[in-house]
Amino acid sequence: MKIPLDELPTPALLIDLAKLERNLADMAGLAAAAGVALRPHFKASKCVEVARRQLGHGATGFTCATMGEVEALLEAGIEDLVWAHQPVGPAKVRFAVRTGVTVSLDSVAAAEPLAAAARAAGVRQPYLLEVDTGMGRAGVAPADAVRTAAQLERLGGLSLRGVLTHEGHLMTYLGDPGGREKAGRRVGETMAGVAADLRAAGHDCAVVSVGSTPGAASAPFVPGVTEARPGTYVFYDGNQVALGTAEESRCALTVLTRVVSVPRGEDLAIVDAGLKAMSSDASVRGSGFGAVLGVPGVAFGKANEEHGYLTGAGGLRVGSLVSVLPNHGCGVVNMWSGAYVVEDGFAVERWPITGRH
Repeated sequence: MKIPLDELPTPALLIDLAKLERNLADMAGLAAAAGVALRPHFKASKCVEVARRQLGHGATGFTCATMGEVEALLEAGIEDLVWAHQPVGPAKVRFAVRTGVTVSLDSVAAAEPLAAAARAAGVRQPYLLEVDTGMGRAGVAPADAVRTAAQLERLGGLSLRGVLTHEGHLMTYLGDPGGREKAGRRVGETMAGVAADLRAAGHDCAVVSVGSTPGAASAPFVPGVTEARPGTYVFYDGNQVALGTAEESRCALTVLTRVVSVPRGEDLAIVDAGLKAMSSDASVRGSGFGAVLGVPGVAFGKANEEHGYLTGAGGLRVGSLVSVLPNHGCGVVNMWSGAYVVEDGFAVERWPITGRH
């Protein structure tokens, strides 16, 4: 395959191969400098071809968000996986026990059915205790980790491997790199402290796992942390640019779209990329569906299912090609079944995207 970009059907999801490879190499170097294992989050790419390249750059395994992602990697022969999700409900419990994948737990209520199924199967289900280090989503409070681990141990059928957290709250440090750095180090210190408390109470805690792209240069560098789980770094996106963790030139994922109508004068242009191409993930800077590249002053502020509305689009005409940088690459990837790989201005391959809901 060697297709000029202006001959691709639009909208089209594009991956710049050179930028991707640089991003993978740089994060691998960062993890090596921190002395931690690199376990990227597969949800960022949902692409086995990307995963294989991450393994080639030293990744030890992957983090998954969904059953579909776990299945996609297992089918590809990639087995060292953490399912960073509470397997609640009969289908998820059966899946966890059948695959033996390491899961995350944060309560007895979530663990009891899983423990019962593991005991019935004669196995011990590996898990990581999830800790809330500031995001306010799932996870035990650090002070409750030892008590919760003891409760889970009494259930039987479970095997504690360590602790993990997602420091997603670092995305709130917009325009404050120093604050983000300090917050990331606090996350690492908290997790190292929780691990030490668990070991002192007699629990195994080999894995101390932190995970985010904004925290990749801080949390993993704290002594005691053993693993980093960044995801967005493979492509980066508009939100990472706004946050200051990447330059726009590092962003490997774009949506190529074409103007299909200029209905009411030159200020408004309608493109063929809408909600189903861009997702509805918001920008950390406010509203909009992505940044229009190379056309100053144009805003992508509204979208229907298959149409996007560009304002300030005086230079665009019907048939004009437009490149859009997504706000959040992970959400956009999940909208597509495949992405074109771009090298030297040509689409040279189309990689499948798997593990979608």
